[in-house]
Amino acid sequence: MRRSKPGGAHDNHERWLLSYADFITLLFAFFVVLFASTQTDKRRAKAVSAAVDRALRNGTFTTQVASMLGGETKSKQQGSHAQTQPAPAETRDPPAALPHLKEHPDLKKAMDVLAGELQQEIKDQKLKLRLEQRGLVISLAEGAFFDSGEDAIKPAGYPIVEKLARVLRGLPNQVQLEGHTDSVPISNSRFHDNWDLSAARSIAMLRLLTQRFNIPEQRLAVVGYADKNARDAEQTPEQRARNRRVDIVVVTEEGANTMEPPDANLAGAKKN
Repeated sequence: MRRSKPGGAHDNHERWLLSYADFITLLFAFFVVLFASTQTDKRRAKAVSAAVDRALRNGTFTTQVASMLGGETKSKQQGSHAQTQPAPAETRDPPAALPHLKEHPDLKKAMDVLAGELQQEIKDQKLKLRLEQRGLVISLAEGAFFDSGEDAIKPAGYPIVEKLARVLRGLPNQVQLEGHTDSVPISNSRFHDNWDLSAARSIAMLRLLTQRFNIPEQRLAVVGYADKNARDAEQTPEQRARNRRVDIVVVTEEGANTMEPPDANLAGAKKN
């Protein structure tokens, strides 16, 4: 009869798994390097290669490569926690600029010019400037340009509109004129409701820009929103006053293609 080895030792028939795992790891690393070499972004390819090298040296191959490729790793073993090491500072991409600043520098420049020329008017809250995804928005306060319940532009507002027109003439963008009111109902012999008033004020601004300041009509569009695009909740007279305005929107190319309201709730806005 064959006797067992002393101490109960037995052959380990699973040692081949270690060599197989090493082979699979190296094979995966090889394909990662091939993938990186096909990318046009050389800096990112270099970063991936460096991550593979660090991972093989430090034994953190999976987490390093996954972090460089934008993936995440999670441990499937209970009680274990995978830690992803951040890439070195020199391999990180800089944060992306806001789209409306990066892709439309002319609008940013135009806003800076207007902010300089209309500094006092902005301080007096006659108008406000802001950049949105859809373009440059110039908000004209009702009190500086219109009498209450009227659509005629005050002559005192002409110098401001003239400065705006000079900048608009230097830009190729389409321009949308948006009339806004508060929620207080209006009904008189001229305007049936706030829809009519908001649209009439937009049209009055269009007439001024085209007839007096030579902005081509084909560049302009007119919209009346009434009180459906309120800026404030209208709990105070000051908040209602901020809602009464005409916005001159110098739209981006994307905005010009759609000419859609900035909010899906504005589907009922009147266009003229």
